[in-house]
Parts: sequence; structure tokens; C-alpha cells
Amino acid sequence: MTAIDVAIVGVGKIARDQHLPSIEKSDYFRLAATVSRHTTVNGVANFATIDELLSARPEIGAVSLCMPPQARFDAAWQALSAGRHVMLEKPPGASVAEVQALVRLARDKGVALFATWHSRHAHAVPQAKALLAERTIQSVEIVWKEDVRRWHPGQEWIWQPGGLGVFDPGINALSILTEIVPHPVHVSSATLEFPENRAAPIAADIRFADHLGTPIRAEFDWRQTGPQSWNIDIATAEGHVRLSSGGAVLDVDGQRVAEGPDGEYDGLYRHFAALVAERRVDVDLAPLVHVADAFMLGKRVPAPAFHDDG
Repeated sequence: MTAIDVAIVGVGKIARDQHLPSIEKSDYFRLAATVSRHTTVNGVANFATIDELLSARPEIGAVSLCMPPQARFDAAWQALSAGRHVMLEKPPGASVAEVQALVRLARDKGVALFATWHSRHAHAVPQAKALLAERTIQSVEIVWKEDVRRWHPGQEWIWQPGGLGVFDPGINALSILTEIVPHPVHVSSATLEFPENRAAPIAADIRFADHLGTPIRAEFDWRQTGPQSWNIDIATAEGHVRLSSGGAVLDVDGQRVAEGPDGEYDGLYRHFAALVAERRVDVDLAPLVHVADAFMLGKRVPAPAFHDDG
């Protein structure tokens, strides 16, 4: 197949760590341009704004939006309006309503729109989903704890309204939860810890409910040092299931049944290529709805001030 010209909008850490390497390996896409006010990619044309890109390069059929979520709506709207296919880094937006508006526009324009959840493409997640479809779930315990200074150094946007705070990594766990549990769940209560100098939470404890009364709990914390924790433990009537390493590893009753390398973003671009070919929309808002509900229902409690330099 002929590779699709794609532009990266927002050349920050996630673009350099994940998107650019996956595009370089892809048989489906070719990096044709970038949009950034602060940095460039060697050998690739750069534009200061998405307006400039869309005007100057009509042959670029797709854009991958990697800027912070607070700025993503306007760029997505412009690209979709210009008839370009759009891939949204997670979370897909700063609010549920704005993403719903993008879905309507993409369908009106007949172009692809993809709200990505990279953790759903972790190696062991599909196998866990298939396993749980045949079991009776008795409880779910999520522990997602990491060191914000290691993964988001100096990223002030993440502490601002719309940046989600600890839900930026926590939404990865929620994207797996909503993928592998074979029935809907909803937030029933939450406690959110806000540092006194920040507008977004540094930790969260969330309880979920479903029509079966299944106990489901998620603990998120950005203050973890040393080994990082990205684990989901599921007790079933038929035994214990554990996803660890962010979904890369699956253990059943203490026995390793799946373990694989990081290929999440490679999977995202493969799926995006299929959506482009079919001019189809794939936007699942369930993880973002859970975050919005946690903010709506959550009890806010104070935490000590947080500073990047410790």
C-alpha cells in the first residue's frame, strides 16, 4: 500500500518517545511535516501553526495531535474541517462535550477520527479480555502508582485545569478496565488529593459500581518512588487474574501466561491506517467519562504542596 503522509502536531516528550519511532517503523504512514513553535524534527518541514500546515500542505492527509489536551480541540476542529483524518493522543480532549463535537464533525466530513487509548494495545490486554469474557468476576483492584518527576518532568500543563493531574496515567488503567470487563461500570465515589499549590490531583481513590454489585477499586498516586506499579488484579470464581507492567504481562493463578514487548503505539498506527482506509470514527469516551465523574463525585482533600525539584 502507499504510505499516508502524516503530520505530528506538538513535538513534545510523548511525540519523541512514542509517535515518531512508531511512524518511522510503519508501513502505513510517512512523516511529512511537524507543527511546533519550539522544536523541530531533522529533515522534516516544520510549521508554527496548524493553519499554516493545512494551507501549505494539502497533500498531507492525516494529522496526529500530540499537544496537551487543553489545546487539542481547536487543532482537531481545523484539521477535520479541512478534510484531514485526525488521531488524538490520550486523553482525547479536556472535556467530554468537546470530543463529542469532534465526532459529529468527523462524521459530517466523512473522515477518520481516532481517540487513542494506547494501553489497550499492551501485549496481554487482548488475552485478558478474552479470558474474562468466560469467567465470573468477583472483584477488581487497580493500583497505578508512578513517579511524576520521572515521567512528566517540568510539564506544568498537566497540573492545570484540563491537564487531569494523576488521571493522565490513571486513565490508562481505566482504558484497560473498560476494555476487559465485559459489562459497564460507573464511578460511585472518589477521594481526590490536591496539593495546595496545584489545580489537579496528585492521588485518587475511586470506587466503582455495576449492576452485579462487584467491588471495583482504583488507587492512583503520583508520589511513587522506586519500582513503579501498574497492576490490575481480578478475582474470579474460576481463579485469580493479574495484569501487570501496564498490561504487558498476564498471570493466571500465579502462572505467567503472556508477556511481551512494548508495541502499543505501533498498534495505534496500524489501527489508524485501517480507520483512514474506511473513513471511520473510533472514539470510545468511557475512560474520559469515568475521570469526569470522579471529578464530579469526588471529595477533595488537601495534600502538601508539590514542587518538581522536590
